Amino acid sequence: MQTQHDRLEVLAEAIAKAEPDFDGPARRVALETYRRLAEGTAAPVGELAERAHHGVELTEHLLATWPGVFRDDGGQVVGFWGLAIGKLVPTHAIEVEGRRLFAWCAWDTLFLPGILCAAARVESTCPVTHETISLVVQPDGVRATSHPHAVVSFLLPSTDLDADVIQSFCHFVHFFASPETGEAWTARHPGTFLLSLEDAFELGRLVNALNFPSLGRGTR
Repeated sequence: MQTQHDRLEVLAEAIAKAEPDFDGPARRVALETYRRLAEGTAAPVGELAERAHHGVELTEHLLATWPGVFRDDGGQVVGFWGLAIGKLVPTHAIEVEGRRLFAWCAWDTLFLPGILCAAARVESTCPVTHETISLVVQPDGVRATSHPHAVVSFLLPSTDLDADVIQSFCHFVHFFASPETGEAWTARHPGTFLLSLEDAFELGRLVNALNFPSLGRGTR
């Protein structure tokens, strides 16, 4: 019989497969892009290349070919796969080491602490009750929440996640104040389903391990 952990592993593999390929040199560039954005300012490509120990040309090529990369008028990165220094999705605020950042969906706030190796204070809005849901998320789990029975809506990607990821995926992934409010919302959105906070965090940990195996060994 398939356990819940087995189901989460299958889901994690499907999500990782739908995301960009972060193998080889791309893995370090992706990690350093996340961590540089967490410092709260736009990230110059040259600095990302230096931090990743790769050439500027390779780093620029990766950033230019990946979907889900947002830049300012000067070409600096301001948003990358779930994390942004400005309000791409205004309902998911994430504070890391005193810096206020923004996530693209509820689930981002649960897997980003593992990538950043830092605790995050999260504030989001239940789309049904409009209550503010706050959490403290550590790299190893959710440590506090204003709504102990909160749940997360989710959507299994039917195709590769691309430049339309915010509209096609993120807009379906929210925190809800309770299972009942979440069920009312998912009933109106075919293909969506609910995860507990614990399962949503574990899903993020599994996807992180697939994309960035060094995280499992505590490597920064």
